[in-house]
Amino acid sequence: MPAHHEIPATPESMIWGTLDARTPPALTVDSGDEVTIATVPAGGLPGFPTDGTPVPEEYRLAVEKLPQGPGAHFVNRPVFVRGAMPGDVLQVDILSAEPWMDWGFTCVLPLLGTLPEEFPEPEHIHPKIDHARGVCTLPWGTEIPLDPFFGVMGTCPPPHWGACTTNVPRAFGGNMDNKELKPGTTLYLPVFNEGALFYVGDGHGVQGDGEVCISALETGLRGRFRLTVRKDLDYKVPFAETATHLISIGIDEDLDDAAKQAVREMVREVCARTNLSRNHAYMLCSLIGDLRVTQTVDGNKGVHMMLAKKYV
Repeated sequence: MPAHHEIPATPESMIWGTLDARTPPALTVDSGDEVTIATVPAGGLPGFPTDGTPVPEEYRLAVEKLPQGPGAHFVNRPVFVRGAMPGDVLQVDILSAEPWMDWGFTCVLPLLGTLPEEFPEPEHIHPKIDHARGVCTLPWGTEIPLDPFFGVMGTCPPPHWGACTTNVPRAFGGNMDNKELKPGTTLYLPVFNEGALFYVGDGHGVQGDGEVCISALETGLRGRFRLTVRKDLDYKVPFAETATHLISIGIDEDLDDAAKQAVREMVREVCARTNLSRNHAYMLCSLIGDLRVTQTVDGNKGVHMMLAKKYV
């Protein structure tokens, strides 16, 4: 029977800003096991209020005790999944993603975001989070429904890449900031190391496609995931699906090339699931595939395509 495991949001179970296959795992699980992982928001000074608002102790401890790597995000030390080998695919069933803090922030940072030169002055706000009603309220009174998901989910990079920043999404996943990767979605990640080495972080209470100012509602999430080793799949880049849609994911420094990758991966998937030729799959994508900008702020940009499964 599959087991259930937990990783708490403590400094001992987290790393800050670095993705590295050499990081000792937080725990080892069997394929098909479930893991609940608690996370804190992306770290650093933008999260600390200047108005005396209390900061959650878990977040403060993480900032004070952990050495910061090249990136901004706190992630769990990786989960080692028995049986996973390079060339396999890790199937990640996202079972839940629930805010556990009533605190969070959104910020503008100099020289970052989609319009870096136009917003030189840093600023951060602390929307009020109402768990019971499932909303957050902005300082000027606007109320927005929560739609939580993890901005960062991935397997560890190939060993020869060394230590990578958490900021830039790549073939291993990472900081994809894709709001479609939420409870009810299955994410497929290529495996580059024995054990797959799965991690999450960067909890978002809500975010629009684009994440244009560099941040979402950054807050603490607790997520539950089922991790399954798949040796019958051959994804080379992340791919996802829900009960109703296929989701191809393009990641590239150039937004045009990210769009091409998202289309190319959807054509490949449609051909794999049907008897359609590449030409016909390409036409189908043009007729009912919705191409969306995922994010424009993480070094490598993201584009994803949503295609209704009822047509394949």
